[in-house]
Amino acid sequence: MLGASLNKVFDYFKSRWQSSWNYSLWALLIFPLSPLVGAVTVGIVSLITWLKQSRKINRRPLNWGFALLSILLIVSAGFAQDKTAAFLGLFNLLPFFLLFAAHSALIQTFAQLRQMAWALVIGSMPVAIMGLGQLFLGWSFKFQFVWVVFSWTIRPGGNPPGRIASLFLHANTFAAYVVIVFILSLGLWIEQWRLGMRYWGLGIRDRGERLTAPHSPVPFLFLTVAVITNFITLIFTNSRNGWAIAIFACLAYALYQGWRILVGSVAAIVSSILLAAFAPSPVAHIFRWVVPAFFWARLNDDMYPDRPVALMRKTQWEFAWFLAQQHPWTGWGLRSFSTLYKAKMQIPLGHPHNLFLMLSAETGFPSAFLFCGLLAWILIISVQLLQKSKYINTGDKLIFFSYLLSFVGWILLNTVDVTLFDFRLNTLSWLILAAIAGVVHGYHEKDKLGSREN
Repeated sequence: MLGASLNKVFDYFKSRWQSSWNYSLWALLIFPLSPLVGAVTVGIVSLITWLKQSRKINRRPLNWGFALLSILLIVSAGFAQDKTAAFLGLFNLLPFFLLFAAHSALIQTFAQLRQMAWALVIGSMPVAIMGLGQLFLGWSFKFQFVWVVFSWTIRPGGNPPGRIASLFLHANTFAAYVVIVFILSLGLWIEQWRLGMRYWGLGIRDRGERLTAPHSPVPFLFLTVAVITNFITLIFTNSRNGWAIAIFACLAYALYQGWRILVGSVAAIVSSILLAAFAPSPVAHIFRWVVPAFFWARLNDDMYPDRPVALMRKTQWEFAWFLAQQHPWTGWGLRSFSTLYKAKMQIPLGHPHNLFLMLSAETGFPSAFLFCGLLAWILIISVQLLQKSKYINTGDKLIFFSYLLSFVGWILLNTVDVTLFDFRLNTLSWLILAAIAGVVHGYHEKDKLGSREN
């Protein structure tokens, strides 16, 4: 009876194949507020895609690489000292490889990238508003509806205190989410700005064409609010990593658009903050008259003096590298770092604040190098597609550039933190990677088809 019911469910969703992408968009929209509903929806869409496009998925060399990585990770777990913890740790990776393979087959066009970015930006606004209310209005509540379908917890004053965490467990995790959405929202904002300038004939051209269809200012106004809100929220997460990546993204966009004045302005602001934080005292005091202590004291750790050496990233990285050298082939097992670090330093710590060092220590160098190689592969094919700019219109090139920036931002985040352990952030990261790889593959398939027809 149960089997028959499940078959009916699968048949229904298979018949709705054309709507699968719409389900994914709804999942992305609701994911920050309801991870359970978002996860179930994304999982169902991935299953449908595998059922419908399994041959296409199985033929892609990039997926072969993730299949090999999966085998290496399972072998590593088999050699772990704590096998139970190691095999449980696989759930932070293996399901997301399947998600990546499915959605890289589902997402094939630049239009889908744009739709996905809009869903993420719209979905981020309630979370950002809750975060600002948490810090400035003293909001704190715990709300549950239908068990964990909607489960919201806002801690008073943030976590750690004084830093916005919103519905996320920690301010750093929330900052990682916000900075990725900020990058995408900024890309959409620039695109809408260009469309408006073209419509009004104010000097912006895309291949010499001028828009003739009516152009609504509403998307531009909404994105302006979204960019500002996310930027303010990011500032008050007090995350140095988030600040650095946001500045990097702004500079990258400015260089991409050829806005030299903006590049100079941002460079001057950043230089002033760095001098206020790290210059010799006579020079630093001059800049501290202008730069708020909120920024420079956070950068040079004056805001949090006398931190234990064991909580410093340098100490954690050195210990992770030491572990990797002890078991270079299979590592110590996933989720082993926390136990080993506590035994050594007498301080509980969840991870070494570097994904690549963590994988080296916990899964061995072969797995870590293969993982980095697959990421490099995606990065290289993305840059190669951007180099074909003369064959891609300006708007599509810009949205793809936004995703590439988000990907680079994710890599930078994971050199100083680990985004693997927050389910929402992990899912978002793999969907962005899948979107990039899928569009590159879709473009090449279309290019091959065009060549055959000619």
